[in-house]
Amino acid sequence: MRTSYANGRGAALLKTPTHRQQTSRRRLTALCAVLALALVSGVVGSLIHPQSAPPSHPATGPFSYFPSE
Repeated sequence: MRTSYANGRGAALLKTPTHRQQTSRRRLTALCAVLALALVSGVVGSLIHPQSAPPSHPATGPFSYFPSE
């Protein structure tokens, strides 16, 4: 005779994640956080400085002494 506790229905008990699984989840979470931050920074940067606007002054090199060069 089956007892009411062994009816086979309901949620199965979950195992506690191993140390390796916890470490991999932490690494994945950190990687996703870094990627999300980079994506948000790129979107904000593109909204602040749109690519379609031409520069108002000619671009100079980093080592030119005079701006007209």
